[in-house]
Amino acid sequence: MPTASLSRDKAYARIRDLVMSGEFASDEPLSERSLSDRLALGRTPVREALKALARDGLLTIHPMRGTFVRQLSFDDLREIHELRLALEGMAAYLAATRGPTEGLARCAKELRRVKSRASIDVEEAQQIGWTFHDELFRATANGRLAQAYDNLRAQSGLALQKMPQYNPDRTRQAVSEHLDIYAAVEAQDPDAAQQRMWRHLSSAFEARLNALGAVRPRIPTTGGKRS
Repeated sequence: MPTASLSRDKAYARIRDLVMSGEFASDEPLSERSLSDRLALGRTPVREALKALARDGLLTIHPMRGTFVRQLSFDDLREIHELRLALEGMAAYLAATRGPTEGLARCAKELRRVKSRASIDVEEAQQIGWTFHDELFRATANGRLAQAYDNLRAQSGLALQKMPQYNPDRTRQAVSEHLDIYAAVEAQDPDAAQQRMWRHLSSAFEARLNALGAVRPRIPTTGGKRS
């Protein structure tokens, strides 16, 4: 049983990595047999991994057609955004009650370095930004919250595959927003950290929708404007 469990977990991790890297086209069915050969794993753990990835919202199983990478709808994007408001707002709040970790401090240093340049590297800044969010959850010292975020992060990453990259102006703004969140964590001001995270996520969501030519939906209010 332990060996079977390890094989399933290995299949899950490797197939998820392939999905998140954009390895599969949207109309390409994921074959148990080809994945089993590719990963040098048995078909049973591959089958179980595909079912688990479908439960986690990354794949869609169509009876008689096959298993495909999930194509996220506008409502999916809205739901992901609203859940990010809840989870990441709480993460910012809890991190601020405890104060900054070494990981968060390193991210802040990198963000300041990126911001100080005359021109900004969009891809580098976004990678540091994702790391900042990951470190924020580690700073909560709440394993269950971090676990909930891990699945949401995968769905969010899947959605971003199909979205235009930030432009330099929005990227620079996002860097400043991350540093504002860090400042609130450093000051151990939970309310400010939470509010700033909410504003950061809402600004990011609006920028993505504008880039897609979509209209931003009305988002439930998240409290006052304290900063």
